[in-house]
Amino acid sequence: MTADTRGIEWVKRIQAIAQAGLAYSKDAYDLERFEELRAISVEMMSAYSGLAIEQVANLFANESGYQTPKVDVRGVVMQDGKLLLVKEKTDGGWSLPGGWADIGLSPKEIVVKEVKEESGYDVEPVKLLAVLDRNKHPHPPLAHHVYKLFIQCKLTGGQAQTSIETTEVGFFAEDELPPLSTDRVTSGQIAMLFKQVREPLGETIFD
Repeated sequence: MTADTRGIEWVKRIQAIAQAGLAYSKDAYDLERFEELRAISVEMMSAYSGLAIEQVANLFANESGYQTPKVDVRGVVMQDGKLLLVKEKTDGGWSLPGGWADIGLSPKEIVVKEVKEESGYDVEPVKLLAVLDRNKHPHPPLAHHVYKLFIQCKLTGGQAQTSIETTEVGFFAEDELPPLSTDRVTSGQIAMLFKQVREPLGETIFD
């Protein structure tokens, strides 16, 4: 872990403490101190990440209530031993179809929606393969603490179709993977998922 990465993790912890304090404290003096602590965490994150303070404030410190990890849901769809991937418009890398969990939808409902929107395919969720802590895997640093859910899905219909977020759709063998969007998925995770699918009686992996 680099110094910048460690710094970002410290800042996220400070932000979480400040947010919890703002959610539960009643004393006006304490609330003022927690507001100040939150403002400092925004400045620190801006310094570590290179993002403008306004951008960090919007993305990093605009929530209320006790802070909990965000949830990223990804669909694992196989066809003839090949894995469904979509090419992300934001960075040109390939990823499993998926995204942030939506309020009001279950993990099953989210993965069905995300796979359809990003790839054009209809799927049926069949098994939770893994629940991973993003911080424990070699992703680029992120302002949020994230849990990643990988859900195996059975292909039921549809056809390849891009979206506002994706520019290509394809199925890839394990030894023929394209460049990955490492913000979203790593090569180690892909290898783990292929192994999980090959061992249908295996247990769910979790960090």
